[in-house]
Amino acid sequence: MNDIVISASGLRKSFPLSRGLIERISRQPALAVHALNDVSFALYRGETLGIVGESGCGKSTLARCLVRLHELDHGEIHFEGRDIAALAGSARRAFNRRVQMIFQDPYSSLNPRMTVRAILTEALSVHAMRAAAEIPARIAELLDLVRLPQDAADRYPHAFSGGQRQRIGIARALAVEPEVLVADELVSALDLSVQAQVVNLLLDLQQRLDLTVVFVAHDLRLVRHISHRVAVMYLGKIVEIGPSESLFTASQHPYTRALLAAAPELDPSKRSRKIAAKGELPSPIHPPTGCLFNTRCPYAFERCFTERPQLSDRSANHQAACHLTHFDEKDSVK
Repeated sequence: MNDIVISASGLRKSFPLSRGLIERISRQPALAVHALNDVSFALYRGETLGIVGESGCGKSTLARCLVRLHELDHGEIHFEGRDIAALAGSARRAFNRRVQMIFQDPYSSLNPRMTVRAILTEALSVHAMRAAAEIPARIAELLDLVRLPQDAADRYPHAFSGGQRQRIGIARALAVEPEVLVADELVSALDLSVQAQVVNLLLDLQQRLDLTVVFVAHDLRLVRHISHRVAVMYLGKIVEIGPSESLFTASQHPYTRALLAAAPELDPSKRSRKIAAKGELPSPIHPPTGCLFNTRCPYAFERCFTERPQLSDRSANHQAACHLTHFDEKDSVK
């Protein structure tokens, strides 16, 4: 996994807020939600990169920027060395085929007026993946890949459960034979019993089809199970990134430790009453100066309020954006 497929550098994305009549008359400055604040990372071929963080931290915005559903305000995303913002025509269509997104809500991501056969035929036809005579056989292959019965092809989305609909979404993405899958909260809308089935399916498909996966989620245990590396986001910025086991056993950022402390344990005897992080998530309209986590961090000191920390090496392939050097076993900092 030394071959970089996607590299992101200095990504920024804001969403302007509409102003009312009073604000416009009084010429108050326009406000915006700062969804991404200088995000940089690399995605290696064949790996699964987990993206975690609280709701509103920018995970889904990052996912949509990776597939160009949102255009960046600043920064660059390179796919196999080419800036995706500069792609046009056939090069843009090729990128759209090779980097596919699976959406969070299986109930709104499928056209209710189209059968599964029509949904898959559309994907195969638009990208000219098969000759018309070969499409029925390819649809049968795709249904088999995602473990759906063959008679599913002539049914409408309303006839399926949430887990089955998500499988249809996966089949639609696989129809164009992508190399990278961006899964945005793939299983968050599903029951726990179904989540495991869909995740195991994704792992099997990744191995069989040699896929590279960006897995956006908020369930830390799930991310640990599926990911080779994990990036932790807070207020639109990656504050820690590293190998999955290293990040979960020796986290190097106070926010990551807060997330881990807040994650529920299945064993009641191991559940902690410790407060993970004080206060509420600051507004993304007015993010704090200095370290974005300084309003909730129990270790914040003067430098944290004036200088924003950048990702720095803590161990092999493990980086954290924190002015503190490391944590000891008792959670004190040095």
